Amino acid sequence: MANTSYEFEYELKASPKVLYPYLSTASGLQQWFADKVTVVAQQGFNFYWDNENHPATIVHNKSNKSFKLDFPKAGQAALSACIEFKLDVSELSNTTYLVITDSASTFKSADDAQELWDYLTDKLKEIVGS
Repeated sequence: MANTSYEFEYELKASPKVLYPYLSTASGLQQWFADKVTVVAQQGFNFYWDNENHPATIVHNKSNKSFKLDFPKAGQAALSACIEFKLDVSELSNTTYLVITDSASTFKSADDAQELWDYLTDKLKEIVGS
């Protein structure tokens, strides 16, 4: 069974240069996204939620623009799940938008996924002063 993909967009009052380390480094992600994050070699992280390890591989990394992680399912390579963070800046208003595409969550509804990402991005906004 394939995961459902959800996409959310949040306005943040911080530049991509300030935000990007919070989306792409172990120390940044640990501050708002996971209980603990450790680096594995150069192409991955171990994420810990509720003392459970969830390894992820960095699929895409474009400085100050986008960062994508793949969370492979044990023994089911075809069913891996991804989370992608994209930073877009409006040319008109110079506002930064964080676009999150989540196919890793196993929520039954978009509302549940929305609630989680709202909570997580609120934490991120507090950290960056947005």
